[in-house]
Amino acid sequence: MVIKSAEFCISSPDYKKCPQDGRPEYAFIGRSNVGKSSLINMLTGVKGLAKTSGRPGKTQLINHFLINKEWYLVDLPGYGYAKTSKTSREKWGRMMRDYFLHREALTNVFVLIDSRIPPQRIDLEFIEFLGTNGVPLCIVYTKTDKEKQREVMANIKAMKAALKEQWEELPPMYLTSSLTGYGRDGVLDCIESINQTLQ
Repeated sequence: MVIKSAEFCISSPDYKKCPQDGRPEYAFIGRSNVGKSSLINMLTGVKGLAKTSGRPGKTQLINHFLINKEWYLVDLPGYGYAKTSKTSREKWGRMMRDYFLHREALTNVFVLIDSRIPPQRIDLEFIEFLGTNGVPLCIVYTKTDKEKQREVMANIKAMKAALKEQWEELPPMYLTSSLTGYGRDGVLDCIESINQTLQ
């Protein structure tokens, strides 16, 4: 897929206030500081499209970006940031649960996993939530250039083993690096393939 245009559209506090034009939506989510904004900028080829920050928990709303005037890339708030208040976490939980369970335009969720660390329970629980509720998903491993490949592959192998305890068939998986652009074509080809099935 060639990205010809990518533009910010709207930030919404509620799925009901998201765009209502019916274009397919591809949501990106992961633990705080997983490298989501950097990945989005790499995929779209637009530096600064999604705001990057060293401070976890910066994204607080549902952010829609219109790509090629055909589909939406949705930047969702990260989960698992311990320094947010309990009230904020509960609010996030309700907002995200409603989005995943009731947003008809949601076509696929890309769950971002930090390839530098072993499987985390919070990631496994979130993936299980999507699977249990029939929400289509792919797993995207980020920061694959930041660690020795032996360790990266060991973490991915451990993640697959943990998922196999609950999943008969594993979701599609992609390895990426926002720094080098590695994995960009795989993720975009996945989106293009899904879009073609919707036509």
